[in-house]
Amino acid sequence: MNKNEKFVITINRELGSGGRTIGRKLSERLGVTFYDKAVIKALQKKFRLSIDEIERLKGQNHSWWAELKRALWRDESYSMPYYQATMVDYNDVPTSFRMFETEEEILTGIAEEESCVVAGRAGFYVFRNHPNHMSILIQASMDYRVKRLMRKQNLSEEDALKTIKKVDEMRENYVKGYTKTSRYDTRNYNLVISVDGKTEDEVVDLIMQYIK
Repeated sequence: MNKNEKFVITINRELGSGGRTIGRKLSERLGVTFYDKAVIKALQKKFRLSIDEIERLKGQNHSWWAELKRALWRDESYSMPYYQATMVDYNDVPTSFRMFETEEEILTGIAEEESCVVAGRAGFYVFRNHPNHMSILIQASMDYRVKRLMRKQNLSEEDALKTIKKVDEMRENYVKGYTKTSRYDTRNYNLVISVDGKTEDEVVDLIMQYIK
């Protein structure tokens, strides 16, 4: 990946691995925007985006994403705290291929306009043919994930474990259903990192070293 040209870094992560925070910190280090599910859903809700609406916007103005971004960033109502943004992941998945296509079009529009870091959303698949794309998988041991979720969301060990298993299954079904591949298939990534024994900043340092 050449960071001196327009690029996209996608981060898939296991719940409780800290991948979302790592993605945000990486975007700050690189000086680009960070996008995750909360932002994509806010876009769809605020602008009632669909494939047909995106095609209409494209027909009117090639920089349709840049205009939507300016409008969204002026409205702080889309912003969610960590807990709410994470909770969105639990039960909110596309119910049709048409909805998946809409999300894919939004992400593609983002990448056409700017360099960015994207968390989740099967980004490794969406940008598989992008000329300047780097794909990362953030993993952690179950013990690490459970303890982090207990701490971040004030859950019991039992509830944290149940939540992780539920989200793991949901995300794997989502990826397999729309991409016909597994999110755990390391062939989908340029870099796979286990965060055990590392701080979030140390993981970002590793990624920056890899980019260089």
